[in-house]
Amino acid sequence: MKKEIINKVENSSLKTIDLDLLVPKTPRVIFDIKNWLKNDLILIEKDFRELIKNHNWNQYLGKYVSIQCSNNAIIPDWAFLLVSKSLKELEIENFIGSLDVMEHIIMKKTIDKLNLSSFKNKSIIIKGCSRKSIPKASYSFLIDRLQPIAKKIMFGEACSSVPIFKKSLT
Repeated sequence: MKKEIINKVENSSLKTIDLDLLVPKTPRVIFDIKNWLKNDLILIEKDFRELIKNHNWNQYLGKYVSIQCSNNAIIPDWAFLLVSKSLKELEIENFIGSLDVMEHIIMKKTIDKLNLSSFKNKSIIIKGCSRKSIPKASYSFLIDRLQPIAKKIMFGEACSSVPIFKKSLT
């Protein structure tokens, strides 16, 4: 007599969140102010403003742009703001700072937009094996959103999860 194999995880009310699936596929690019400096070190305002005015900002459409300076030049904050403003005029998402900072902000915005109503009073597993490089702060952002609504939060896989949070019965 053959016994039917039943996938108990699939049939449970357990909900899974895979951060890999939340990472936007939008390309990331760096806008390096260094390339607009005299001798890679000196910002000349008149020249900089002219470069801003004549630059083809359309090349960044459909991309996330990290605005930074890759050398040790001392750049006034207004220079970063002018680049950001020029990108924002075309509704191009941009961030002043490193690619790492940009990834943190992108994930925070993505997690903040999640509709988590289907997770209310549920047991949730935050999938542990990411194929992509997920910023560690993303897990904090997710816990901030899930903890007030979840019955239970675990990390890992259904077969070997680590308990993170359990709502008290009081």
